[in-house]
Amino acid sequence: MTNHLFAAMRARMPAPDRIFIETAALDGQEGSCLTYGEALALSGRMANVLVGRGVQPGDRVAVQVEKSAEAIVLYLACVRAGAVYLPLNTAYTLAELEYFIGDAEPRLVVCAPERAAEIEPLAARLGARTDTLGTDGTTGTLMEAANLGDAGFEDVARGEDDLAAILYTSGTTGRSKGAMLSHGNLASNAGTLAREWRFTDADVLLHALPIFHTHGLFVATNVTLLAGSSMIFVQRFDAEAMMRLMPRATVMMGVPTFYVRLLQHSGLSREATAHMRLFISGSAPLLAETHESWAERTGHRILERYGMTETNMNTSNPYEGDRVAGTVGLPLPGVEVQVTDPETGAVLPQGEIGMVEVRGPNVFKGYWRMPEKTAAELRANGFFITGDLGRIDARGYLHIVGRGKDLVITGGYNVYPKEVETEIDGLPGVVESAVIGVPHPDFGEGVTAVVVRKPGADLDERAILKALEGRLAKFKQPKRILFADDLPRNTMGKVQKNLLRDAHKDLYARAKAG
Repeated sequence: MTNHLFAAMRARMPAPDRIFIETAALDGQEGSCLTYGEALALSGRMANVLVGRGVQPGDRVAVQVEKSAEAIVLYLACVRAGAVYLPLNTAYTLAELEYFIGDAEPRLVVCAPERAAEIEPLAARLGARTDTLGTDGTTGTLMEAANLGDAGFEDVARGEDDLAAILYTSGTTGRSKGAMLSHGNLASNAGTLAREWRFTDADVLLHALPIFHTHGLFVATNVTLLAGSSMIFVQRFDAEAMMRLMPRATVMMGVPTFYVRLLQHSGLSREATAHMRLFISGSAPLLAETHESWAERTGHRILERYGMTETNMNTSNPYEGDRVAGTVGLPLPGVEVQVTDPETGAVLPQGEIGMVEVRGPNVFKGYWRMPEKTAAELRANGFFITGDLGRIDARGYLHIVGRGKDLVITGGYNVYPKEVETEIDGLPGVVESAVIGVPHPDFGEGVTAVVVRKPGADLDERAILKALEGRLAKFKQPKRILFADDLPRNTMGKVQKNLLRDAHKDLYARAKAG
Protein backbone atom coordinates (compact mmCIF):
# COMPACT_ATOMS: atom_id res chain seq x y z
CA MET A 1 0.00 0.00 0.00
CA THR A 2 1.28 3.47 -0.87
CA ASN A 3 0.81 6.76 0.95
CA HIS A 4 -2.49 7.64 -0.72
CA LEU A 5 -2.34 11.45 -0.64
CA PHE A 6 1.38 11.94 -1.18
CA ALA A 7 1.45 9.33 -3.95
CA ALA A 8 -1.14 11.43 -5.80
CA MET A 9 1.02 14.52 -5.31
CA ARG A 10 4.24 12.76 -6.28
CA ALA A 11 2.67 11.45 -9.48
CA ARG A 12 2.03 15.00 -10.68
CA MET A 13 5.34 16.58 -9.67
CA PRO A 14 7.06 18.32 -12.59
CA ALA A 15 10.81 18.55 -13.20
CA PRO A 16 12.81 19.05 -9.97
CA ASP A 17 13.96 22.52 -11.02
CA ARG A 18 10.40 23.80 -11.51
CA ILE A 19 9.51 26.44 -8.91
CA PHE A 20 6.95 25.19 -6.41
CA ILE A 21 6.69 28.26 -4.15
CA GLU A 22 8.08 31.71 -4.70
CA THR A 23 7.87 33.83 -1.57
CA ALA A 24 7.32 37.43 -2.62
CA ALA A 25 9.37 40.25 -1.16
CA LEU A 26 7.18 42.32 1.15
CA ASP A 27 7.77 44.88 3.91
CA GLY A 28 11.47 45.07 3.15
CA GLN A 29 12.02 41.31 3.38
CA GLU A 30 13.81 39.55 0.55
CA GLY A 31 11.96 37.07 -1.61
CA SER A 32 12.99 33.44 -2.14
CA CYS A 33 12.16 30.40 -4.27
CA LEU A 34 11.67 26.73 -3.44
CA THR A 35 11.73 24.22 -6.28
CA TYR A 36 9.83 20.94 -6.38
CA GLY A 37 13.10 19.07 -6.01
CA GLU A 38 14.06 21.10 -2.95
CA ALA A 39 10.57 20.64 -1.45
CA LEU A 40 10.75 16.88 -1.93
CA ALA A 41 14.18 16.66 -0.31
CA LEU A 42 13.30 18.97 2.59
CA SER A 43 10.04 17.14 3.27
CA GLY A 44 12.05 13.91 3.48
CA ARG A 45 14.47 15.46 5.96
CA MET A 46 11.60 16.90 8.01
CA ALA A 47 9.77 13.56 7.97
CA ASN A 48 12.91 11.90 9.34
CA VAL A 49 13.03 14.50 12.12
CA LEU A 50 9.37 13.87 12.98
CA VAL A 51 9.96 10.13 13.25
CA GLY A 52 13.06 10.83 15.34
CA ARG A 53 10.92 12.94 17.67
CA GLY A 54 8.69 9.92 18.27
CA VAL A 55 5.90 10.75 15.83
CA GLN A 56 4.19 7.54 14.76
CA PRO A 57 1.46 6.94 12.14
CA GLY A 58 -1.78 8.45 13.37
CA ASP A 59 -0.09 10.82 15.83
CA ARG A 60 -1.15 14.44 15.65
CA VAL A 61 1.31 17.23 14.90
CA ALA A 62 -0.07 20.63 15.90
CA VAL A 63 1.36 23.59 13.98
CA GLN A 64 1.00 27.29 14.80
CA VAL A 65 3.53 29.13 12.65
CA GLU A 66 3.57 32.06 10.27
CA LYS A 67 3.01 31.52 6.57
CA SER A 68 6.10 30.29 4.74
CA ALA A 69 7.19 27.78 2.12
CA GLU A 70 8.81 25.74 4.91
CA ALA A 71 5.45 25.51 6.72
CA ILE A 72 3.92 23.94 3.60
CA VAL A 73 6.83 21.50 3.44
CA LEU A 74 6.14 20.57 7.08
CA TYR A 75 2.58 19.70 6.05
CA LEU A 76 3.99 17.44 3.33
CA ALA A 77 6.39 15.87 5.83
CA CYS A 78 3.50 15.06 8.16
CA VAL A 79 1.60 13.42 5.29
CA ARG A 80 4.67 11.38 4.30
CA ALA A 81 5.27 10.29 7.91
CA GLY A 82 1.66 9.14 8.29
CA ALA A 83 1.00 11.82 10.92
CA VAL A 84 -2.22 13.85 11.25
CA TYR A 85 -1.57 17.50 10.46
CA LEU A 86 -3.28 19.98 12.77
CA PRO A 87 -2.92 23.63 11.62
CA LEU A 88 -3.83 26.29 14.17
CA ASN A 89 -4.75 29.92 13.57
CA THR A 90 -1.79 32.17 14.31
CA ALA A 91 -4.09 34.51 16.25
CA TYR A 92 -5.04 31.88 18.86
CA THR A 93 -4.09 32.85 22.40
CA LEU A 94 -2.40 30.62 24.95
CA ALA A 95 -5.77 29.89 26.58
CA GLU A 96 -7.21 28.81 23.22
CA LEU A 97 -4.16 26.68 22.47
CA GLU A 98 -4.64 24.89 25.78
CA TYR A 99 -8.02 23.65 24.55
CA PHE A 100 -6.79 22.51 21.13
CA ILE A 101 -3.66 20.81 22.42
CA GLY A 102 -5.56 19.23 25.28
CA ASP A 103 -8.28 17.98 22.98
CA ALA A 104 -6.13 16.71 20.09
CA GLU A 105 -3.29 15.37 22.29
CA PRO A 106 -0.57 15.90 19.66
CA ARG A 107 2.76 14.14 19.93
CA LEU A 108 4.50 17.31 18.74
CA VAL A 109 3.67 21.02 18.74
CA VAL A 110 5.50 23.24 16.23
CA CYS A 111 5.35 26.98 16.93
CA ALA A 112 7.07 30.20 15.91
CA PRO A 113 10.43 30.70 17.71
CA GLU A 114 9.18 33.87 19.40
CA ARG A 115 6.32 31.97 21.06
CA ALA A 116 8.32 28.98 22.28
CA ALA A 117 8.88 30.35 25.78
CA GLU A 118 5.14 30.43 26.52
CA ILE A 119 3.98 27.45 24.46
CA GLU A 120 6.63 24.90 25.46
CA PRO A 121 5.59 24.71 29.16
CA LEU A 122 1.94 24.37 28.14
CA ALA A 123 2.70 21.64 25.62
CA ALA A 124 4.91 19.78 28.11
CA ARG A 125 2.15 19.88 30.73
CA LEU A 126 -0.22 18.36 28.19
CA GLY A 127 2.23 15.65 27.16
CA ALA A 128 3.62 17.09 23.92
CA ARG A 129 7.11 17.94 22.76
CA THR A 130 7.79 21.36 21.15
CA ASP A 131 9.79 22.37 18.08
CA THR A 132 10.04 25.77 16.41
CA LEU A 133 9.91 26.88 12.77
CA GLY A 134 10.77 30.36 11.52
CA THR A 135 9.91 32.00 8.21
CA ASP A 136 13.37 32.58 6.71
CA GLY A 137 14.16 28.98 5.78
CA THR A 138 16.90 28.53 8.38
CA THR A 139 15.68 29.42 11.88
CA GLY A 140 13.93 27.17 14.36
CA THR A 141 14.85 23.86 15.97
CA LEU A 142 12.95 21.88 13.32
CA MET A 143 14.90 23.42 10.43
CA GLU A 144 18.19 23.11 12.30
CA ALA A 145 17.59 19.39 12.76
CA ALA A 146 16.28 18.91 9.22
CA ASN A 147 19.27 20.63 7.63
CA LEU A 148 21.55 18.07 9.30
CA GLY A 149 19.44 15.08 8.28
CA ASP A 150 18.97 12.70 5.38
CA ALA A 151 16.59 13.58 2.53
CA GLY A 152 15.83 9.93 1.86
CA PHE A 153 12.55 8.81 3.43
CA GLU A 154 10.28 5.88 2.73
CA ASP A 155 6.74 7.23 2.76
CA VAL A 156 4.57 5.59 5.41
CA ALA A 157 1.77 3.51 3.91
CA ARG A 158 -1.60 5.22 4.37
CA GLY A 159 -4.94 4.31 2.81
CA GLU A 160 -7.89 6.42 1.67
CA ASP A 161 -9.63 6.19 5.05
CA ASP A 162 -6.57 7.01 7.17
CA LEU A 163 -6.58 10.50 8.67
CA ALA A 164 -4.39 13.14 7.05
CA ALA A 165 -5.53 16.21 8.99
CA ILE A 166 -7.76 17.59 11.70
CA LEU A 167 -9.11 21.11 11.24
CA TYR A 168 -10.98 22.77 14.07
CA THR A 169 -14.10 24.70 13.22
CA SER A 170 -14.27 28.35 14.23
CA GLY A 171 -16.39 27.62 17.30
CA THR A 172 -18.61 30.70 17.17
CA THR A 173 -21.20 28.71 19.11
CA GLY A 174 -20.00 26.21 21.70
CA ARG A 175 -16.72 24.31 21.70
CA SER A 176 -14.66 24.11 18.52
CA LYS A 177 -14.99 20.73 16.83
CA GLY A 178 -12.10 18.92 15.16
CA ALA A 179 -13.11 17.83 11.65
CA MET A 180 -11.27 14.61 10.73
CA LEU A 181 -10.18 14.64 7.09
CA SER A 182 -8.82 11.53 5.43
CA HIS A 183 -6.25 11.00 2.67
CA GLY A 184 -9.15 10.14 0.38
CA ASN A 185 -11.10 13.28 1.30
CA LEU A 186 -8.20 15.57 0.42
CA ALA A 187 -6.90 13.73 -2.64
CA SER A 188 -10.31 13.29 -4.27
CA ASN A 189 -11.36 16.92 -3.76
CA ALA A 190 -8.09 18.43 -4.94
CA GLY A 191 -8.06 16.21 -8.01
CA THR A 192 -11.63 17.17 -8.87
CA LEU A 193 -10.94 20.89 -8.46
CA ALA A 194 -7.77 20.72 -10.55
CA ARG A 195 -9.76 19.15 -13.38
CA GLU A 196 -12.86 21.33 -13.05
CA TRP A 197 -10.83 24.55 -12.91
CA ARG A 198 -8.47 23.40 -15.70
CA PHE A 199 -5.26 23.65 -13.68
CA THR A 200 -2.08 22.58 -15.49
CA ASP A 201 1.65 22.69 -14.84
CA ALA A 202 1.71 26.01 -16.71
CA ASP A 203 -0.34 27.76 -14.02
CA VAL A 204 1.00 30.14 -11.40
CA LEU A 205 -1.32 30.79 -8.45
CA LEU A 206 -1.19 34.14 -6.66
CA HIS A 207 -1.64 33.04 -3.02
CA ALA A 208 -2.35 35.65 -0.31
CA LEU A 209 -4.48 33.39 1.91
CA PRO A 210 -3.54 32.06 5.36
CA ILE A 211 -2.41 28.43 5.38
CA PHE A 212 -4.09 27.34 8.62
CA HIS A 213 -7.47 27.29 6.86
CA THR A 214 -8.93 24.84 4.33
CA HIS A 215 -8.98 27.53 1.61
CA GLY A 216 -5.28 28.41 1.60
CA LEU A 217 -4.06 24.93 2.50
CA PHE A 218 -6.28 22.24 1.01
CA VAL A 219 -7.84 24.14 -1.88
CA ALA A 220 -4.95 26.32 -3.01
CA THR A 221 -1.95 24.18 -2.09
CA ASN A 222 -3.33 20.71 -2.79
CA VAL A 223 -4.74 21.79 -6.16
CA THR A 224 -1.35 23.27 -7.06
CA LEU A 225 0.40 20.04 -6.10
CA LEU A 226 -2.04 17.83 -8.00
CA ALA A 227 -1.49 19.94 -11.13
CA GLY A 228 2.28 20.35 -10.78
CA SER A 229 1.87 24.13 -10.97
CA SER A 230 3.50 26.96 -9.01
CA MET A 231 2.49 29.46 -6.33
CA ILE A 232 3.57 32.98 -5.48
CA PHE A 233 3.23 33.39 -1.72
CA VAL A 234 2.24 36.80 -0.38
CA GLN A 235 2.54 36.83 3.41
CA ARG A 236 -0.65 38.84 3.81
CA PHE A 237 -3.03 40.54 1.43
CA ASP A 238 -1.67 43.84 0.15
CA ALA A 239 -3.41 45.35 -2.88
CA GLU A 240 -0.25 47.09 -4.12
CA ALA A 241 1.78 43.87 -3.91
CA MET A 242 -0.99 41.87 -5.59
CA MET A 243 -1.12 44.25 -8.54
CA ARG A 244 2.68 44.20 -8.80
CA LEU A 245 2.82 40.39 -8.81
CA MET A 246 -0.27 39.71 -10.91
CA PRO A 247 1.51 39.97 -14.31
CA ARG A 248 3.46 36.82 -13.40
CA ALA A 249 0.40 34.81 -12.30
CA THR A 250 -2.40 33.07 -14.18
CA VAL A 251 -4.85 32.33 -11.34
CA MET A 252 -5.87 34.03 -8.10
CA MET A 253 -7.85 32.56 -5.23
CA GLY A 254 -9.26 34.97 -2.68
CA VAL A 255 -11.99 35.92 -0.28
CA PRO A 256 -14.50 38.64 -1.25
CA THR A 257 -12.56 41.29 0.68
CA PHE A 258 -9.61 40.80 -1.71
CA TYR A 259 -11.78 41.69 -4.69
CA VAL A 260 -13.40 44.65 -2.95
CA ARG A 261 -9.98 46.12 -2.12
CA LEU A 262 -8.55 45.47 -5.56
CA LEU A 263 -11.51 47.27 -7.09
CA GLN A 264 -10.36 50.32 -5.13
CA HIS A 265 -6.91 50.13 -6.76
CA SER A 266 -6.43 52.55 -9.66
CA GLY A 267 -4.26 50.07 -11.54
CA LEU A 268 -6.97 47.43 -11.91
CA SER A 269 -8.07 47.27 -15.54
CA ARG A 270 -8.77 44.96 -18.45
CA GLU A 271 -5.20 45.44 -19.62
CA ALA A 272 -3.73 44.60 -16.19
CA THR A 273 -5.70 41.35 -15.98
CA ALA A 274 -5.81 40.33 -19.65
CA HIS A 275 -3.24 37.56 -19.13
CA MET A 276 -5.10 36.04 -16.13
CA ARG A 277 -6.93 32.78 -16.69
CA LEU A 278 -9.14 32.61 -13.62
CA PHE A 279 -10.24 34.49 -10.51
CA ILE A 280 -11.83 32.34 -7.77
CA SER A 281 -13.67 33.48 -4.63
CA GLY A 282 -14.87 31.63 -1.56
CA SER A 283 -14.98 31.38 2.26
CA ALA A 284 -17.63 34.11 2.47
CA PRO A 285 -20.49 35.31 0.24
CA LEU A 286 -19.49 37.46 -2.71
CA LEU A 287 -21.85 40.39 -3.19
CA ALA A 288 -23.50 40.46 -6.61
CA GLU A 289 -22.39 44.10 -6.88
CA THR A 290 -18.75 43.07 -6.43
CA HIS A 291 -19.18 40.30 -9.01
CA GLU A 292 -20.62 42.69 -11.59
CA SER A 293 -18.16 45.51 -10.83
CA TRP A 294 -15.24 43.11 -11.30
CA ALA A 295 -16.63 41.89 -14.64
CA GLU A 296 -17.14 45.45 -15.86
CA ARG A 297 -13.69 46.59 -14.77
CA THR A 298 -11.62 43.56 -15.85
CA GLY A 299 -13.68 41.55 -18.31
CA HIS A 300 -13.41 38.51 -15.99
CA ARG A 301 -16.35 36.91 -14.20
CA ILE A 302 -15.25 35.66 -10.77
CA LEU A 303 -15.82 31.96 -10.23
CA GLU A 304 -17.54 31.52 -6.86
CA ARG A 305 -17.58 28.14 -5.13
CA TYR A 306 -18.91 26.70 -1.87
CA GLY A 307 -17.20 24.57 0.72
CA MET A 308 -16.53 24.22 4.41
CA THR A 309 -14.05 22.80 6.88
CA GLU A 310 -15.84 19.44 7.08
CA THR A 311 -16.18 18.86 3.36
CA ASN A 312 -13.63 20.88 1.42
CA MET A 313 -15.43 22.05 -1.74
CA ASN A 314 -18.96 20.95 -2.62
CA THR A 315 -20.11 23.13 -5.52
CA SER A 316 -18.59 25.48 -8.05
CA ASN A 317 -19.74 27.81 -10.74
CA PRO A 318 -18.58 26.32 -14.04
CA TYR A 319 -15.28 27.07 -15.70
CA GLU A 320 -17.07 26.95 -19.04
CA GLY A 321 -20.63 28.20 -18.80
CA ASP A 322 -22.58 30.76 -16.83
CA ARG A 323 -20.98 32.00 -13.61
CA VAL A 324 -24.09 33.33 -11.93
CA ALA A 325 -23.69 36.16 -9.42
CA GLY A 326 -25.32 35.35 -6.10
CA THR A 327 -24.99 31.59 -6.51
CA VAL A 328 -22.27 29.11 -5.56
CA GLY A 329 -22.78 27.00 -8.65
CA LEU A 330 -23.42 23.35 -9.36
CA PRO A 331 -22.43 20.23 -7.40
CA LEU A 332 -18.92 19.04 -8.20
CA PRO A 333 -18.60 15.67 -9.94
CA GLY A 334 -19.19 12.90 -7.42
CA VAL A 335 -20.83 15.26 -4.91
CA GLU A 336 -24.56 15.20 -4.20
CA VAL A 337 -26.41 18.21 -2.81
CA GLN A 338 -29.95 18.22 -1.44
CA VAL A 339 -32.12 20.71 0.45
CA THR A 340 -34.20 19.34 3.32
CA ASP A 341 -36.76 20.42 5.86
CA PRO A 342 -34.75 21.40 8.97
CA GLU A 343 -37.33 19.78 11.27
CA THR A 344 -38.15 16.52 9.48
CA GLY A 345 -35.17 15.96 7.19
CA ALA A 346 -37.50 15.39 4.24
CA VAL A 347 -36.11 16.45 0.86
CA LEU A 348 -37.79 19.67 -0.31
CA PRO A 349 -39.01 20.47 -3.82
CA GLN A 350 -36.81 22.51 -6.12
CA GLY A 351 -36.77 26.19 -5.28
CA GLU A 352 -37.78 25.85 -1.63
CA ILE A 353 -35.47 27.08 1.12
CA GLY A 354 -34.18 24.53 3.61
CA MET A 355 -31.10 22.90 5.09
CA VAL A 356 -28.26 22.17 2.65
CA GLU A 357 -26.92 18.61 2.90
CA VAL A 358 -24.02 17.12 0.95
CA ARG A 359 -22.66 13.63 0.29
CA GLY A 360 -19.52 12.54 -1.51
CA PRO A 361 -15.87 11.40 -1.19
CA ASN A 362 -14.99 14.88 0.09
CA VAL A 363 -17.13 14.59 3.25
CA PHE A 364 -15.13 14.20 6.46
CA LYS A 365 -15.02 11.16 8.74
CA GLY A 366 -16.60 12.88 11.73
CA TYR A 367 -15.64 15.09 14.65
CA TRP A 368 -12.61 14.19 16.73
CA ARG A 369 -13.75 12.50 19.94
CA MET A 370 -17.31 13.82 19.56
CA PRO A 371 -19.42 10.78 18.57
CA GLU A 372 -22.68 12.46 19.57
CA LYS A 373 -21.97 15.53 17.41
CA THR A 374 -20.90 13.28 14.55
CA ALA A 375 -24.10 11.25 14.79
CA ALA A 376 -26.20 14.43 14.91
CA GLU A 377 -24.66 15.97 11.79
CA LEU A 378 -23.69 12.95 9.66
CA ARG A 379 -26.72 10.95 8.58
CA ALA A 380 -26.59 7.16 8.31
CA ASN A 381 -27.00 7.51 4.53
CA GLY A 382 -23.80 9.59 4.31
CA PHE A 383 -25.32 13.05 3.93
CA PHE A 384 -23.71 15.77 6.04
CA ILE A 385 -26.03 18.44 7.48
CA THR A 386 -24.06 21.59 6.71
CA GLY A 387 -25.95 24.07 8.88
CA ASP A 388 -26.34 26.34 5.84
CA LEU A 389 -29.74 27.32 4.52
CA GLY A 390 -30.18 27.37 0.78
CA ARG A 391 -32.24 26.57 -2.29
CA ILE A 392 -31.58 24.97 -5.66
CA ASP A 393 -32.91 26.84 -8.68
CA ALA A 394 -34.36 25.45 -11.91
CA ARG A 395 -30.89 25.23 -13.49
CA GLY A 396 -29.46 23.32 -10.55
CA TYR A 397 -27.42 26.21 -9.14
CA LEU A 398 -27.21 26.38 -5.35
CA HIS A 399 -28.09 29.64 -3.58
CA ILE A 400 -26.92 30.02 0.04
CA VAL A 401 -29.29 32.23 2.03
CA GLY A 402 -27.58 32.05 5.42
CA ARG A 403 -26.58 29.88 8.33
CA GLY A 404 -29.27 27.95 10.15
CA LYS A 405 -28.30 29.66 13.39
CA ASP A 406 -28.71 33.04 11.66
CA LEU A 407 -32.36 32.39 10.80
CA VAL A 408 -34.56 35.07 12.38
CA ILE A 409 -37.89 33.92 13.83
CA THR A 410 -40.11 36.94 14.41
CA GLY A 411 -43.72 36.65 15.49
CA GLY A 412 -43.67 33.00 14.45
CA TYR A 413 -42.46 33.76 10.91
CA ASN A 414 -39.12 32.69 9.46
CA VAL A 415 -36.99 35.44 7.95
CA TYR A 416 -33.91 34.52 5.93
CA PRO A 417 -31.30 37.30 6.40
CA LYS A 418 -29.93 37.05 2.86
CA GLU A 419 -33.29 38.04 1.39
CA VAL A 420 -33.39 41.26 3.42
CA GLU A 421 -29.67 41.95 2.92
CA THR A 422 -30.04 41.69 -0.85
CA GLU A 423 -32.70 44.40 -0.84
CA ILE A 424 -30.68 46.71 1.40
CA ASP A 425 -27.41 46.13 -0.47
CA GLY A 426 -29.13 47.20 -3.69
CA LEU A 427 -29.96 50.65 -2.33
CA PRO A 428 -27.87 53.64 -3.48
CA GLY A 429 -25.30 54.61 -0.88
CA VAL A 430 -25.05 51.16 0.77
CA VAL A 431 -21.76 49.23 0.78
CA GLU A 432 -23.14 46.15 2.54
CA SER A 433 -25.42 45.04 5.34
CA ALA A 434 -25.86 42.28 7.89
CA VAL A 435 -29.29 41.26 9.12
CA ILE A 436 -29.60 39.65 12.55
CA GLY A 437 -32.26 38.64 15.01
CA VAL A 438 -32.22 40.54 18.31
CA PRO A 439 -34.37 39.58 21.34
CA HIS A 440 -37.66 41.46 21.18
CA PRO A 441 -40.27 41.56 23.99
CA ASP A 442 -43.22 41.31 21.60
CA PHE A 443 -41.97 39.32 18.59
CA GLY A 444 -39.39 36.97 20.11
CA GLU A 445 -36.77 38.34 17.74
CA GLY A 446 -36.73 41.68 15.97
CA VAL A 447 -35.32 41.82 12.45
CA THR A 448 -32.39 44.22 12.74
CA ALA A 449 -30.05 45.47 10.01
CA VAL A 450 -26.52 46.78 10.50
CA VAL A 451 -25.55 48.87 7.47
CA VAL A 452 -22.23 50.20 6.16
CA ARG A 453 -22.71 53.37 4.13
CA LYS A 454 -20.58 54.57 1.25
CA PRO A 455 -18.46 57.63 2.14
CA GLY A 456 -20.53 60.78 1.87
CA ALA A 457 -23.81 58.92 1.41
CA ASP A 458 -26.82 60.88 2.67
CA LEU A 459 -28.67 57.88 4.04
CA ASP A 460 -30.40 57.48 7.38
CA GLU A 461 -32.62 54.90 9.06
CA ARG A 462 -35.85 56.47 7.87
CA ALA A 463 -34.71 56.54 4.24
CA ILE A 464 -33.81 52.84 4.23
CA LEU A 465 -37.03 51.77 5.94
CA LYS A 466 -39.00 53.85 3.45
CA ALA A 467 -37.17 52.27 0.52
CA LEU A 468 -37.97 48.75 1.77
CA GLU A 469 -41.70 49.38 1.97
CA GLY A 470 -43.47 47.32 -0.65
CA ARG A 471 -40.32 45.34 -1.44
CA LEU A 472 -40.56 42.95 1.51
CA ALA A 473 -43.45 41.50 3.45
CA LYS A 474 -44.08 43.55 6.57
CA PHE A 475 -42.81 40.85 8.93
CA LYS A 476 -39.49 40.76 7.03
CA GLN A 477 -38.88 44.48 7.25
CA PRO A 478 -36.25 45.54 9.81
CA LYS A 479 -37.57 47.06 12.98
CA ARG A 480 -34.34 49.02 13.32
CA ILE A 481 -31.52 50.09 11.00
CA LEU A 482 -28.17 50.56 12.74
CA PHE A 483 -25.03 51.94 11.12
CA ALA A 484 -21.39 50.88 11.43
CA ASP A 485 -18.11 51.82 9.77
CA ASP A 486 -17.34 48.15 9.11
CA LEU A 487 -18.83 44.74 9.79
CA PRO A 488 -16.83 42.44 12.10
CA ARG A 489 -15.14 39.63 10.17
CA ASN A 490 -13.00 36.62 10.92
CA THR A 491 -9.68 35.93 9.19
CA MET A 492 -11.44 34.47 6.14
CA GLY A 493 -13.73 37.44 5.66
CA LYS A 494 -16.94 35.93 7.04
CA VAL A 495 -19.17 38.40 8.86
CA GLN A 496 -19.32 37.45 12.53
CA LYS A 497 -23.01 37.87 13.18
CA ASN A 498 -22.64 36.40 16.64
CA LEU A 499 -20.63 39.51 17.62
CA LEU A 500 -23.33 41.76 16.20
CA ARG A 501 -26.02 39.87 18.10
CA ASP A 502 -24.04 40.17 21.32
CA ALA A 503 -23.40 43.89 20.78
CA HIS A 504 -27.08 44.69 20.25
CA LYS A 505 -28.81 42.06 22.41
CA ASP A 506 -30.39 44.71 24.66
CA LEU A 507 -31.50 47.01 21.83
CA TYR A 508 -35.25 46.44 22.12
CA ALA A 509 -35.21 45.95 25.87
CA ARG A 510 -33.67 49.42 26.19
CA ALA A 511 -36.19 50.85 23.76
CA LYS A 512 -39.11 49.45 25.75
CA ALA A 513 -37.64 50.66 29.01
CA GLY A 514 -37.17 54.11 27.53
